[in-house]
Amino acid sequence: MGRGRVELKRIENKINRQVTFSKRRNGLLKKAYELSVLCDAEVALIIFSSRGKLYEFGSAGTNKTLERYQRCCYTSQDTSAADRETQSWYQEVSKLKAKYESLQRSQRHLLGEDLGPLSVKELQNLEKQLEGALSQARQRKTQMMIEQMEELRQKERYLGDINKQLKNKLCQLEAEGHGNLRAIQCSWESTSVVGNGTFTAHPSQSNPLDCEPTLQIGYHQFVPAEGPTVPRNLAGESNFIHGWIL
Repeated sequence: MGRGRVELKRIENKINRQVTFSKRRNGLLKKAYELSVLCDAEVALIIFSSRGKLYEFGSAGTNKTLERYQRCCYTSQDTSAADRETQSWYQEVSKLKAKYESLQRSQRHLLGEDLGPLSVKELQNLEKQLEGALSQARQRKTQMMIEQMEELRQKERYLGDINKQLKNKLCQLEAEGHGNLRAIQCSWESTSVVGNGTFTAHPSQSNPLDCEPTLQIGYHQFVPAEGPTVPRNLAGESNFIHGWIL
């Protein structure tokens, strides 16, 4: 008579559970040993009981097998992460390349090149874009011209103020100069200095005599000339004029 199939569930009886654990644990360790010997495989088995007791088996050493397991798992994870990162960069490069090509086509279209493949609607959109760009360029140009004109007006006002200030200063200097010149002229009219250091006579006396010089000898008749008279005590009663008086 064959053995019936055992239902896989937790054994409620504590004694039966402990007996079943001992039997199956030994069978599992035996099977692991047989597998490592028959198939030349590296087998590691770790078992913890319900009480926390450790049972282990390692054909090449449990620690060595665990280190090999960690290296294998981490290498696989690193490789998969590198592959994912490479794939992500490849997708990003593809997107950027497509965007670059699209921008180049748009630039050629704006320059009036490669318009053959475009439809009427696309040409209308391109025309609107050009009109909008032209309008913005004109507005910017007008704004810059207005700003430049305002700067020139400010410079003009500034230069005008400086010109007024210079005119006022010039008028003051001219007024002061006329006053000094008038004082100098008055001083020169009253008296003037000759180069040899002597003073000249009054202008009324600096003019030459209107009459020609004459020499009177003897008792000739003397006719006094216009001008300063000769004292009588010098001429005497006899109309004789000494030579130094002439």
